Amino acid sequence: MPYETDFTNQGFTKVGTRVNRPDGVDKVTGRAKYGADANAAGQLVGRVLRSPHAHALITKIDTSKAEKLPGVKAVLTSKDFPDLTGGNRGLMDILENCMARGRALYDGHAVAAVAAIDADTADKALKLIKVTYKLLPHVTDVDEAMKPSAPIIHDWVRTAGVTPAPTAASNVAQRSEFGHGDVEAGFEQADVIIEKSFKTEQTHQGYIEPHACLATLGPDGSGELWVTTQGHFTFRNVCASLLGLDVAKLKVTSSEIGGGFGGKTHVWTEPVALQLSRKANRPVKLVMSRDEVFRATGPTSSTSVDVKIGAKRNGKITAATAELRYQSGAFPGMWAMFGAMTSFACYDLKNVKSVGFDVLVNRPKVAAYRAPSAPMAAFAVESVVDMLAAELGMDAVDFRIKNAAKKGTKASYGPVYGPIGIGPTLDAVKNHPHMKRKLGKNQGRGVACGFWFNFGGQTCTDLNIGVDGSVNLTVGTVDVGGSRASLALIAAEELGIDYDQVRVTIGDTNSLGHNDTTEGSRGTFSSGMATIFAARNAVEVLRQRAAATWDIPVEQVVWEAGEARAKGKQNNNLPPLSLKEIAAKSPRTGGPIAGHNEVVADGAGVSFASHMCDVEVDPETGATKILRYTVVQDAGKAIHPDYVEGQFQGGAVQGIGWALNEEYIYGDDGRLQNAGFLDYRIPVCSDLPFIDTQILEIPNPNHPYGVRGVGETSIVPPLAAIGNAVSNAVGVRMTHVPMSPPRILKAIEDGQA
Repeated sequence: MPYETDFTNQGFTKVGTRVNRPDGVDKVTGRAKYGADANAAGQLVGRVLRSPHAHALITKIDTSKAEKLPGVKAVLTSKDFPDLTGGNRGLMDILENCMARGRALYDGHAVAAVAAIDADTADKALKLIKVTYKLLPHVTDVDEAMKPSAPIIHDWVRTAGVTPAPTAASNVAQRSEFGHGDVEAGFEQADVIIEKSFKTEQTHQGYIEPHACLATLGPDGSGELWVTTQGHFTFRNVCASLLGLDVAKLKVTSSEIGGGFGGKTHVWTEPVALQLSRKANRPVKLVMSRDEVFRATGPTSSTSVDVKIGAKRNGKITAATAELRYQSGAFPGMWAMFGAMTSFACYDLKNVKSVGFDVLVNRPKVAAYRAPSAPMAAFAVESVVDMLAAELGMDAVDFRIKNAAKKGTKASYGPVYGPIGIGPTLDAVKNHPHMKRKLGKNQGRGVACGFWFNFGGQTCTDLNIGVDGSVNLTVGTVDVGGSRASLALIAAEELGIDYDQVRVTIGDTNSLGHNDTTEGSRGTFSSGMATIFAARNAVEVLRQRAAATWDIPVEQVVWEAGEARAKGKQNNNLPPLSLKEIAAKSPRTGGPIAGHNEVVADGAGVSFASHMCDVEVDPETGATKILRYTVVQDAGKAIHPDYVEGQFQGGAVQGIGWALNEEYIYGDDGRLQNAGFLDYRIPVCSDLPFIDTQILEIPNPNHPYGVRGVGETSIVPPLAAIGNAVSNAVGVRMTHVPMSPPRILKAIEDGQA
């Protein structure tokens, strides 16, 4: 629903300021409660037994000794999870991922669980459970899994998106195709064509807080779940469906979240904790170890991508194609589809085609990670774009500007763009002081663009005004990146009051109607929209109360700068009434003053960013040092600039780790070899320069304030920007992420050979 808003003349007084974060004191003093901080009287300790094999039949599970151990109150296997999904394939996959049903599908797959009076007893009980396995052939590489000789993960999978529909089982769960025009004709028009293949390895979101929950489920089917999550309403719905509960009887409360980045959008252990509680008739607390987080929760896809782009001598791209193979772990996903949709979204192309293949392997179920699938596609596409610019003798930024998408461009994945920011971000990069920095020996500079869709979705918000004039805003979108401060600013802006008068609370699932998960950069966009409308509802009530106080028609009352004013010469003798004054009288003028809104927040507004990076590569060791990094991104409207810059920087830092260090390493036995932060190396401060940022504001016409989500786009360009920089530094094209020292040295050696 477009808004006829004059974005150039909104006159914000609160929005756009850099206020203190409301959760800051609690977090630095330790008062904030995270997933593992909740406790209940009589609680038990939950533990999960996990498969040590990549693929194996479970021929027998003997739990008898564990059940007899003093202090053990419940033991679960798949027999304790009847299939109540009604044939819903997505729910069936979640159920099987929570507890293996006849087969272990990856190293770390849950096969049993216990609840005991303490951790030592629970650990002893796990050791007493005897599981008999029959090993099966496994496959962990995406390209190997597509070969006819590969072991089949699920015999019920038939490749979707293929005509005619296949009759044989396959590890290719889905084929997705996007594009328009005639790519063959486009390549015939090209003077230069570059074609290249790329690989990216699997990475984890790297959140510091592991998954944790406290579950209570009684014999009557009533339960409570305290959990670290990005979407407690979604968790409620999934757990209720899997366990046969009434949704209204399961109350879910979200804790503070110690990082999520998409990895806490999926249900992993929560149904297990609830079922343990139901069986033991006592609360159960279940906290994952770091090893479990790596082995059994959702990382990204590893990928294999082929890109082909052709252009004329004048620099205009005539055709582009991509084939993208994404592994989704042991269960079907939609990750290759997202990769195919985002791959060429930054460019205005007449002839374009992207084909994605979603592939099953014996690895954990893949989950979202901040603009899921887009960074891998961008690495391949933006690398070839750089190669093509060099072949044409054009500046890499100028080549991108010449081909950048703009308002009216038909996107490679279908829609026609409205006002967008890819061109302005590239112009800003071209004119940035960073671009003028001189490079030294063994140094290189890289530039890359990135795109993400953004998402709105279902949102429900309450705003209540206290008799002292303070405001409590209750929202259902989990705060993963500072949204409470942004939403308080929006409420203060609409009501015309101070930011400090507004308190934002994340309501539990019994407090509000359904709210979709905080993902897709939807938090500030969707809850911001609902907050605006809820505040405007409250303003209408405030106007009515003022009109009643003055005994004049409500049409003669306006709300300006936080107070009701009577308009018209006949009302000149009526002094303004502040929100605080009206609120103080509310018990005598009609009762509580509140505003409410529920909305499906469509029109989230696509997001674009351009990054530039300078690196220095040691030719003897292959070690790469990031010298300087700059992010330019369109925020639509930066509600809280500090948080916006923080999102830009955070995405870039995670992308730097992905580009240079981070990867899952599987052995020939299909087992993960580096399930911990000692061996899976995320960037630390000494690895990083200050990440410079520049916020652009090209308003989103589908939001009253012009907001676009900003949380995801800035993880998209880093792989390619760093890849281009390293390639320019060493004189050899890097095609495999992460670009670790051994890979860089090998590329240099291969190039010299």
